[in-house]
Amino acid sequence: MNETTTTWFDWAKAHSDPCQAAQHPEALDNLLVLDLSYMSFGGLVASSILAELGARVLRIEPPEGDPARHFSPFGLTHQDTGLAYLVEGRNKHHITLDLEEEEGRDIFTKLVAHADIVIETFEPGFLDALGIGYRHLRDLQPRLIYAALHTYGQFGPKARQGRQASEIANQAYSGLIHINGEPEDAQRSAHAVPTKVGSWYGWYAEGLFAAYGILAALLYRERSGKGQMVDVSGAECIMKFIDYNMGWYHMGGGVKERLGNYDPSVFPYTFIQCKDGYTFLAAYNDEAFATLMEIIGRPELTQDPRFSTFMQRTSYESEEALQQILEEWSLQYTVDEVIHMVAEATAKKEGRAAAVVTGKVCRPSQTFAEQNWWDRGVFQKIHDPVYGDLALQGPVWKMTGTPPRLKWACRPVGADNEAVYGRLLGLGHSQLERLRASGVI
Repeated sequence: MNETTTTWFDWAKAHSDPCQAAQHPEALDNLLVLDLSYMSFGGLVASSILAELGARVLRIEPPEGDPARHFSPFGLTHQDTGLAYLVEGRNKHHITLDLEEEEGRDIFTKLVAHADIVIETFEPGFLDALGIGYRHLRDLQPRLIYAALHTYGQFGPKARQGRQASEIANQAYSGLIHINGEPEDAQRSAHAVPTKVGSWYGWYAEGLFAAYGILAALLYRERSGKGQMVDVSGAECIMKFIDYNMGWYHMGGGVKERLGNYDPSVFPYTFIQCKDGYTFLAAYNDEAFATLMEIIGRPELTQDPRFSTFMQRTSYESEEALQQILEEWSLQYTVDEVIHMVAEATAKKEGRAAAVVTGKVCRPSQTFAEQNWWDRGVFQKIHDPVYGDLALQGPVWKMTGTPPRLKWACRPVGADNEAVYGRLLGLGHSQLERLRASGVI
């Protein structure tokens, strides 16, 4: 391909297409990770990211398996594995080990001698009390990076109280749930309740930030030769996503209340109903607002005192009135027609006047069917010898040098015991049978 004549889009696809990932090296292929996650997808997400980037991840479960394997809608499982675990069990070798047994702890410390990273999600101090926390392991392995994930972190009053961590606690303590949901007013009183985000946001945010911290610690280790502990609170991770709210309270005494689709900082910045669904609609400045009013056939509204300036449009009363006006227009059209009209109008504008943004609110089935995501490898179909044909989310990064990749979906509980314990620790068949019989693995 002639790189000087090809389009940018063709060049980007040719150099970062996930389908070509196997032809490239892996960024973390020299690392061994021990994932001790228990009843938490935060740790699983963190180790999934590392595994996609090439690290060898040993997923360590208790002999009966991690209960997180069965966190699934209505208890639905596939080959006795929950749907979420099929995704986040990706690219990992699965072994079993009872860390509360002395022999289990002894085996674990032998594994740590080979490891670069440990990820755990137990209550703060649990592994330390067993003699296998970071303070003990760093003496055995000074280069070890130890990531501890918990709602309340590893110190502070709530960590000391032994509060149970959970995904919803991450959301609740972060302040997110307070601002998420319909406004409190007479007309919406039945629905005016704090609303959790409809996915495991607390766990996925926790896992992402844990992975970032681990990667930073690896970079420092390259320079210093020293490992460290990475203490990640899931609630604190979500606080990074709630924009100006903490600063507004601290500096101005303001508290963002539940506003549904309204927003106190910019409007229109909302979802509107169409004939066949919903679309997002935003106009970020006065010039863009004028363009939007042209699109809906109401240019005179730019002179309406309620809407004539950026600040006036962000009062609750103005937003409510403008939402109604926008939907009186949008309900005449389908989502695709609205998107087309916006695109057609903004193509004729330049600069700030072109800043009208729209996008379809997709159902999961529509997202899954969107060819753009399949072309980019966001979804991939694989055949697994145990789980059969599966469609899974692929890695989110497209990289030209060391691209991440999806290798396999999952493993059954303890599927890699013989291979891992035999290769790393030299345990033979008879030794493994004894450990199984005694409940250590």
